[in-house]
Amino acid sequence: MPLTKLPDAEAQCAELAELIRPHLQANTVLVGIHSGGAWIARRLRELLELPSEVGLINVSFHRDDFGEKGLHRQIKPTSIPFDVEGRSLILVDDVLFTGRTTRAAINELFDYGRPASIKLAVLADRGGRELPIFAEFCTWKPELGKDEELVLEPDATGRLQWRRAEHA
Repeated sequence: MPLTKLPDAEAQCAELAELIRPHLQANTVLVGIHSGGAWIARRLRELLELPSEVGLINVSFHRDDFGEKGLHRQIKPTSIPFDVEGRSLILVDDVLFTGRTTRAAINELFDYGRPASIKLAVLADRGGRELPIFAEFCTWKPELGKDEELVLEPDATGRLQWRRAEHA
């Protein structure tokens, strides 16, 4: 069934927070993957009323297609304002597809220490996995064409919203 209507991304963030809430531990922190995952992680921190700052991760240098694509022109630095060692991490991204971005994020996280656990939270899981990675917390499993992609972006007021785009 083709995707005809996009869900409310803000409502999805609230739903994702409620999926995560029962699994929070005293040492749980959120780490968002730039850029969509970073926006969601910040929103989840507010909704879950977490005291710790959110970690923000850039996977550019750990991507297996770095040689082909190079650096994104608006690269944002990784910022992990807490000790990763022995912590329970929830890695946050907007869309899970092949699993390669998640693998790159895990590689980057291990540069900072060895966490006790890493769980993945996403708003959308579109399938198409190339690696054995799954999202423990997910609010939506859309069916997309091979040339379609989902793009999460803030509107003029900062409210998160989805748009569909053709993959180049």
